[in-house]
Amino acid sequence: MSKNEKFTFIDLFAGIGGFHIALHNLGGKCVFSSEMDIHARKTYEHNFKNISPELFENKMFNDDIRNITPSDIPDFDVLCAGFPCQPFSQAGHKRGFEDNHNSERGNLFFNISEIIQEKKPKAFFLENVRGLVNHDNGNTFKVIRKILENELGYSFYYKVVKASDYGLPQLRPRVFMIGFRDEGFMKSFTFPPNKPLKYNMSDVWEGECSREIGFTMRVGGRGSKIDDRRNWDAYLVNGKIKQLGVKEGKKLQGFPDNYEFPVSKTQAIKQLGNSVAIDAVQEVAKQLLIHLNFLNKDQNQMKETKNKGEWTELLVFVKLLSDQSFNLSDKNLNKKSATFKIKKVSTHNLENDLFIIDKSTIKIENKESGDFKNVKINDILNTEILDNFKNAIIEGKKTFTIPAFKDIQERLEITNAKGGNSNQKADIVLDVENNSISKENEGFGIKSYLGSKPTLLNASGNTNFIFEVKGVSCDKIDRINEIDTKTKLKDRLDYIEKLGGKLIYKGAEKETMEYNLKISDSLMPEIIGEVLLSFYKKRISKITEIIDEIEKTQDLNKKISYGDRNSLEIKIKKLLVDILLGFFAGTKWKGEWESNGTLIMKKDGDLVGFHIIDLPSLKEYLFENIKLDTPSTTRHRFGKIYKEKNNKLYFKLNLQLRF
Repeated sequence: MSKNEKFTFIDLFAGIGGFHIALHNLGGKCVFSSEMDIHARKTYEHNFKNISPELFENKMFNDDIRNITPSDIPDFDVLCAGFPCQPFSQAGHKRGFEDNHNSERGNLFFNISEIIQEKKPKAFFLENVRGLVNHDNGNTFKVIRKILENELGYSFYYKVVKASDYGLPQLRPRVFMIGFRDEGFMKSFTFPPNKPLKYNMSDVWEGECSREIGFTMRVGGRGSKIDDRRNWDAYLVNGKIKQLGVKEGKKLQGFPDNYEFPVSKTQAIKQLGNSVAIDAVQEVAKQLLIHLNFLNKDQNQMKETKNKGEWTELLVFVKLLSDQSFNLSDKNLNKKSATFKIKKVSTHNLENDLFIIDKSTIKIENKESGDFKNVKINDILNTEILDNFKNAIIEGKKTFTIPAFKDIQERLEITNAKGGNSNQKADIVLDVENNSISKENEGFGIKSYLGSKPTLLNASGNTNFIFEVKGVSCDKIDRINEIDTKTKLKDRLDYIEKLGGKLIYKGAEKETMEYNLKISDSLMPEIIGEVLLSFYKKRISKITEIIDEIEKTQDLNKKISYGDRNSLEIKIKKLLVDILLGFFAGTKWKGEWESNGTLIMKKDGDLVGFHIIDLPSLKEYLFENIKLDTPSTTRHRFGKIYKEKNNKLYFKLNLQLRF
């Protein structure tokens, strides 16, 4: 970044760039933008190709946000999004999350949450109509807040502000939502105080206007009479009625005089009506940045609050130092006689390697300088300490602290046992040996049964699969989606069939997932389509039983040409291992395993492991223990019939694999 660029941001549902202008004025650099409307895209590029040329040179101006893989977005500090307001607007149908009549626009908030979950920005700034706060008796807003606070771990502030609160002569009440990643207990953000008007409507019109503050500029209804209660663009100026034009719209929304519209006047007015009030965004964003700088001063403190998974990784780390070995496991997690002796424990992101010298001594060595010191392991760890640590994890709720472990972390000079980031399969790195092999820096994943059963493949937009619905008319969308029984997905699919409809598999929603499945096996996407239908239509969850069901599908049998159940089982077993050791749904896979084993923390705190030297046991463990699970349909945007702009109907199913 240049000296004038102080932070980075992304601009989602960008429209014509109101957020972009506001944050650029504050010294921000836009590294990614997304806007679907072709006319708004034309205006956006026309005005920002010189301000932010890298967006277009690096192909970071995306169209449909549903098509982006979050991991492909460059790192950034602040996420900005004025996500579609029509589902929550008084002027629209107010379907909210249920709006599936126009490319799932009611569900697009969840694309935002997936990007936040993957990229973990320092802060977010969201904007929507004030109707969002009370939509569906406040339930829609509660869902949004719960996801941002409880699931993603961000603070959450909101306020309904008017454009006139921050200098622009327009009502335009909008809810602004602000949140910070690492605020902890220091929740002290406040919205900036109101500012006086920069100019009034007479200044906008350059004549005597009957109103000081204008109506909310919006889309549609243009040309209504001045005495119509729905009027928004007719004003009495110098005793004459005038209709709002592009020049006046720019002033109302805070766009600079040199902002240009390479589109028709009708499109320009529509684009302005869909935009944000720039001055209001800029004043609140300025306050956001001040608070962010305040928080950054406290970022060097060790994070003491962790979830069960993070604490378990630390438990595995210190238990390996104490035990100095682990047994390989059979498919039922019973110990085999084969063991691995451990010589070193580390992670990809840890500054130090911890070498086991003998039963009582550990050498802590800095990876860069080579400086080291020896510590006595018995002075730090024993069976009672490890049991207490395990019990604290079992009893913990959400994120929590374990004060007694702080001394252990400090003496061993470890702050995090995890592999470095969410896109690494190796949570821990070991030097191991037994009678037949000796391996240095061998990566192992970690799975734990101390909390809820672990997942093999977490649900996200990356694990959605699309089916085209044929034989059903568009007027049945609401009727199908209104089915809200305990088995609503099965019942919706059954009703589609009852109407004469049929689901035709189209592929993974994200190209990356489709690519990864084909790397595992060229027919795997189609196999997964059958797996999902067996689960959601017939409620068969165990992967072993699903394979039995798929075997009956003659069309698929012909494609696979396996002749018996065994070939399909081989393909599924390979896929399960590939997911465990090789690929993430949202990252293109090279076909290689990034980890060569997995450590399992059992309910009783015992530790066993799998390694590729005994691949059959690992395959059997996965095959016998993996089942499909149903994640949140709202959170992950699936399970409803929806219409695309090609007037075709589609239905998405999500793949989540759990032990």
